[in-house]
Amino acid sequence: MSFTQYLKTIVAGGDQHPGLTEAEAHDLFSAMLDGGVPDVELGAIFAALSMRQETAEELIGFQRACAERVYALDIAAERLRPVVIPAYGGARESANLLPLLALLLQRLGIPVLVHGTLEGGGRVAAAYVLRELGVMPSGNLRAARTALSEEGLAFVPTAVLCPGLAEMLALKGRLGIRSSPHLVAKLIDPFGGEAVQLVGASTADRLELLAEVLVSTGARALLLRSAEGEPVANALHRPQIDWITDGTRTALFEEEMGPGKAVHGLLTAVDAHATAAWIRRALAAETPLPHPIVNQLACCLYACGYTDNMNQAKAIAAVEAGGLSTGRAPRRGGRNLGTEPRHGDAR
Repeated sequence: MSFTQYLKTIVAGGDQHPGLTEAEAHDLFSAMLDGGVPDVELGAIFAALSMRQETAEELIGFQRACAERVYALDIAAERLRPVVIPAYGGARESANLLPLLALLLQRLGIPVLVHGTLEGGGRVAAAYVLRELGVMPSGNLRAARTALSEEGLAFVPTAVLCPGLAEMLALKGRLGIRSSPHLVAKLIDPFGGEAVQLVGASTADRLELLAEVLVSTGARALLLRSAEGEPVANALHRPQIDWITDGTRTALFEEEMGPGKAVHGLLTAVDAHATAAWIRRALAAETPLPHPIVNQLACCLYACGYTDNMNQAKAIAAVEAGGLSTGRAPRRGGRNLGTEPRHGDAR
């Protein structure tokens, strides 16, 4: 099929037209990732895809093409399942607390890989906050492996894991339109299906699309409504959090009903410096952790195998949230790194 025919099929997609088959979507996205689509056709394909939601079959094909091109990382045999956190959103109205969740997991000895863009496009990206906390980007795979092995936490730019996808994300930024590569980026797992992925979306229809893809592909993922594009629970209002594994979908937490609850001492500023300073205080138990974040921490503990009992995971998360400043040694090989920069203060 020519690129023109792909384009016609995408434009015709809808209730009466199924869109691309999984195989067609795989072949098209493979060509896009490999730089094999001319600029004019590529821009037209982006524009056509932005006019309607991808089908699950299309997204599965796109995801499979990307997975074949993502550079792999290994899991140490003695470690828990790593948690993979995509960071492609950013703060505009409320602080970006994705780094807080990553550091909470790290302190419990759970390997954490955060991947995403280095620029926020006008938002406060997780990369900015992590830099303020001393977590610097891994410039290559060797550095990522070292950070995971020695520190238990690595931030890896998309370009290190999948250069072709990073180029398409940059094009999306230039065009200023929603794009399929942004959805595909949420599904990256450099551990070949062995990790727990945190996956979020801002709308109900996009959540259902991602759920269908994750169930169909047999992924291990925690799915929730994102907070300003990041797969972290809203600090004021817990979203529903679903556990997807072995082709099944189970709700671990239902959506919190009623208006959002005030959180004493919650950060109101959104800039990276203030966010990092507040995260340090939260990790030192100098200010309360938002309950929705503690709930999500419990889900991560259960999903990565820290405990095989969800009630126990809730209890552990509650105890850890209340005792981070006690100086206890983190369990299961974790390193107590959250409150001090790893590579010197980046301010």
